[in-house]
Amino acid sequence: MTTKEEQFKTRFASVLADLHQDGVEDGEAMFLLGAGATRICDMGRKGSWTELKQALSKPDYDRLLEQCRTEGNSYAAEGKQKAAYAIQALAISLVARTQTDPEIREGERLLDAVIDKTVANYRQHAQSPNRAN
Repeated sequence: MTTKEEQFKTRFASVLADLHQDGVEDGEAMFLLGAGATRICDMGRKGSWTELKQALSKPDYDRLLEQCRTEGNSYAAEGKQKAAYAIQALAISLVARTQTDPEIREGERLLDAVIDKTVANYRQHAQSPNRAN
């Protein structure tokens, strides 16, 4: 029988492998990841995903994780798989913060670096007031 931690580690590894293999090359998925993470960072008045995670209180963490679950399930039910994938990546990053496994902590740093990059790209390109229409 596997523990919740083992199940999480398997799922986490799968998301990281997917990101490494195809995800970062999928412009739409990265745009959605950046848009979602930026929206959350802006609500928390933080400049990056990493800063936001570090500042989350336990009640805020719980609310955000529930919001990710609700939105992710909604996107999946609507057939919006890339949006659901983006929300899943954010949720997995949140949960990784609570784990003590050194491999998960290292993977968390890699995932957060990807998320922080999508936030920076989103802010630079999608939110730029000078972008061409």
